[in-house]
This record gives sequence, C-alpha cells and structure tokens, in this order.
Amino acid sequence: MNLPSKATQPTMYFIGVTTTKSSIMKLFPLWAEALGLKDAVIKGIDIDIHAKPEVYREVVEFIKNDELSLGALVTTHKIDLYHAASDLFDYLDPHAQMFKELSSISKKDGKLEGYAKDPISSGLAMEAFIPENYWTNHGGEVLVLGCGGSALAISSYLTEKEHGNNVPSKIILTNRSKPRLDSAKELLSQLETEVPFEYHLCPEPAQNDEVMAALKPHSLVINATGLGKDRPGSPLTNQGQYPDNGLVWELNYRGELDFMHQALSKKDERNLHVEDGWIYFIHGWTQVIAEVFHVEIKGELLQKCAKIAESIK
Repeated sequence: MNLPSKATQPTMYFIGVTTTKSSIMKLFPLWAEALGLKDAVIKGIDIDIHAKPEVYREVVEFIKNDELSLGALVTTHKIDLYHAASDLFDYLDPHAQMFKELSSISKKDGKLEGYAKDPISSGLAMEAFIPENYWTNHGGEVLVLGCGGSALAISSYLTEKEHGNNVPSKIILTNRSKPRLDSAKELLSQLETEVPFEYHLCPEPAQNDEVMAALKPHSLVINATGLGKDRPGSPLTNQGQYPDNGLVWELNYRGELDFMHQALSKKDERNLHVEDGWIYFIHGWTQVIAEVFHVEIKGELLQKCAKIAESIK
C-alpha cells in the first residue's frame, strides 16, 4: 500500500488496485476546473485485493484525521473496507448499512461520512442503455456474474418499487467463492420485492456458461467480477451462448476487457446490445465528487463533465 503524506491542498483519494491506469487521473483536473474546485487534486491509494483489515483502517484513519484530505472514491475494496473500518465513521447512509459496503468517503461538519453510491450510479448508467419499459415488454432475466458491491447495487436498483411492474422476471447471481455468494444471498433477502433471486456457486467459467445458456431471450448479462480489469480473464469461456436479443454489460471500461470482446464476437449472431462501463464510470465518479466537495453535478454541468470525459476517452 502507498499511504500518502499529509495533504497540502484539497485532496480526494482514489482507493483501488491499479489506480494510476485509470482515466480519472487525466480527467479529474479538467473536471475540477469545470466545477470550480480551486486547487483540488486527486491521489491514488493502491491496495492489494482482500488486504488485511488493518490496512483499510490505516487508510480511513489517515483521511479522517488529515485536514485537507476531503474524502475518497473506493473501488474493488468496497465490502472489505466496510467490514474493516465501518466503526470509524460518524455517519453511514442506509445503502451502506444494508449492503455493508462503502464506495464514497467524505466529511461534513467535522464528521466522517460513508456512502454506498452504486445503487444510484448503476441505475443512471442502466437508464442510459436499457430501453424504456424493457422488462415489461420482454420479460427477460438478469444474470450478474460476481457478488461484490456492484452486483448488490445493481440488484437493488432493478427491484426498486418505483419501477412498478417494469422489473426483470428473475435475477440470477453467480460467484466463484461460497462465502461471498452466501453473503449476497443474506443481504439481498432484505429487499422488499416480488422478483425471484437465484444463486449459483460457479468456481469455473464453464459453469457460468451453463447458467447463461438457460436464460430467456432479451435477458441482461453483467460482468461484475473485475476480471478483465484488475485481474486477467473473463467469467465466461469463448463457447458461452448468449441470450437471443440480449443485453450485455461489461462494468469495466479499461483493461483487456475479455468479457466484452467475447460478447462482441457473438453480437451479430445473437443480435446483442453490448455496453461497456464508461457511462457507469462517469456517474460513479461524479456522484462521489459531488459528495466529497459538496457541489451539485446535474443537468448542464453533468453534460459538460460527460463531454470533457468523451474528449479524453
């Protein structure tokens, strides 16, 4: 871990695995200028996947006690950081408490606050590519590969009461390890929804192929594993059979993106819509930046940020 030294100007951190490779390092100074965030900078904190609890606590305590360290966006470590350091926060939003994960660290009136922003940012990203009344019109299912924080957030958004009957006919989650799968099952059982959930332990990509092959047409398949970004590979094999007329969402926007390329190779054969994680990336960051710097990023200002992001993509 590369714990930074005391901040000398307003600083936001990016807590991840390979933060220097992220587009945010080029993008943040441009956004900061557009948002009027004078002298604000971003710094990466790289932590190994599933690090020891004391590592996460050290990072949170540093941000909490350093005056000009204003907050952080957390990727990959959202669940582990919550379990290791949630007691250090003065406020945790309802999503953070329910899903036991943290994607946003900020300060307000001298208090340290933690938020799980993914249900909001994943919802905004899905609204951008899933057609209106899609689930009502087609009755498709959702397959989420991986049971980390993004998987929980997406499941939460898709089953919100405000959608009425426009919800998937089923949500299926798979994971390589049983503890994370069991944890997801326990947490998602708290959702008040009629949508049935199904859980499959799939240590090997071929097992994910089997689950995907049983999906209805017009279903959505999501890579929420991190494979293809922080770690090489894909949760599927090249032989995977995608649902006819389906949607495929690669949550990553950088890295090898093996999962996305597999889907693109079957795009015409299966009439697929393949989406990468770029819009998710934009909403994910703007939601947290708004919280950390106490600014509103909506409407024209959000469009301006998206346009700036497109210019460096």
